[in-house]
Amino acid sequence: MDDRNFLKEESAVLKQYPIEPYFAEDFGKIKKVYTKTGTFALKKIHPYEGADFIRNIQTLYQKGYNRIVPVYPANDGRYAVLHNKSLYYLMPWIPNETKEDPQSERHKQMFRELARMHTLSAKELEINPVVKEEHYNQTLKEWEKEEEFINGFIESCENRVYMSPFELTFCLYYSQIRQAIAFAKQKLEDWHEKTKDQKKTRTVTLHGKVSTEHFLFDERGYGYFINFEKARQGSPIQDLLPFLARSLKTLPKQSDDCVDWIYAYLKYFPFREDEMLLFMSYLAFPSGIIRVAETYHQRKKEVDERKFVQKLQRQYWLLSNTGYVVTKIDEIERQKKQAQQEGAES
Repeated sequence: MDDRNFLKEESAVLKQYPIEPYFAEDFGKIKKVYTKTGTFALKKIHPYEGADFIRNIQTLYQKGYNRIVPVYPANDGRYAVLHNKSLYYLMPWIPNETKEDPQSERHKQMFRELARMHTLSAKELEINPVVKEEHYNQTLKEWEKEEEFINGFIESCENRVYMSPFELTFCLYYSQIRQAIAFAKQKLEDWHEKTKDQKKTRTVTLHGKVSTEHFLFDERGYGYFINFEKARQGSPIQDLLPFLARSLKTLPKQSDDCVDWIYAYLKYFPFREDEMLLFMSYLAFPSGIIRVAETYHQRKKEVDERKFVQKLQRQYWLLSNTGYVVTKIDEIERQKKQAQQEGAES
């Protein structure tokens, strides 16, 4: 192995595997390792991240889900090697071949695989009515507090003789922020009413960090998930919401692609009515734009107005993009419900 191209630390780790490395490329936390028997990826993580992820991967394999890049055991059978206060694990190197499919199709494939993973790992859990009620009350309380803040902030803005650029821009966005809050609160209320007598809830194995960077394609065009360090049990919506929030943080657009990705997922893992209500509620609530307004309001010194207006504008774009997606989903779900009712009546 050429020490000029390989750190001694990783070299010591690889001695614990039945491979003969001779060259490596540095990709930050991942090293691409060339050997006589193939190309491997050596990943370095914090020890705390390694507590459960191997167990989650093995559980998914046992349930029949194999679209995960496998983790190889070391010579002593361990799936992760502790060295110099870091954990390392070894995988095959997936080339991530670029197919000629449009980017949206690659996203759909990722969502289909995520749905399959959730389906195979889904299980019913008893739900404590007290815990559920506390969750509802706490969420509602937080949202009402934020609603109270924006109402107070708009009032203080309008009472000024001369508004700052930020305050003026916030006033222009205020009506849409209020609409988003009202929609989110209504869906939360509908969820609370729908689940009043519900004794069980559905959990899945979450990937924990869904991203196109963590979904790689092999030379045959099959997609595989990597990076399961944040995997845990939870509600399926917890895997969708962060990805959608990142995807919608763009210039204003009617993101029909996002709607297509969601329904590609729902085709293989249909949400129950209560899950859909909670999903739309969380997706719609405009927490980002409220955070920016709160930061501006709590400022202790003069700020760069232009930068703050830009932050507000970017969050408004996210709010608008999210609003379009949520409205489309709500419309589709209403049409489906109406069609079911008409079918039952006939």
